[in-house]
Amino acid sequence: MEKPYYAVIFTSTRTEGDKGYAEMANEMEALAKKEPGFIGIEAAREDVGITVSYWENLAAIATWKKNLDHDLAQKKGQKEWYSWYKVRICLVEREYEFNTSTP
Repeated sequence: MEKPYYAVIFTSTRTEGDKGYAEMANEMEALAKKEPGFIGIEAAREDVGITVSYWENLAAIATWKKNLDHDLAQKKGQKEWYSWYKVRICLVEREYEFNTSTP
């Protein structure tokens, strides 16, 4: 990814049961991938869920935040899926990784 770019970190704890959560999460990921400025996404969902989406700029993040389907999913999340969540928006200036399969 070309730097700098932005990361939106969504950390949450869930309520009991799926209640359509997995299907909606998949739909929101597919929808986000169509948004201009979207770069990628990573997620881990256990006791605490963490989803990190990557964006080219703050304007792209603001546009995604206003997306009507995303807005409906957010409202349903507040009503049915989450007991707590926090959103952090961070500027990524540097990155590195370890990968045993890369020479």
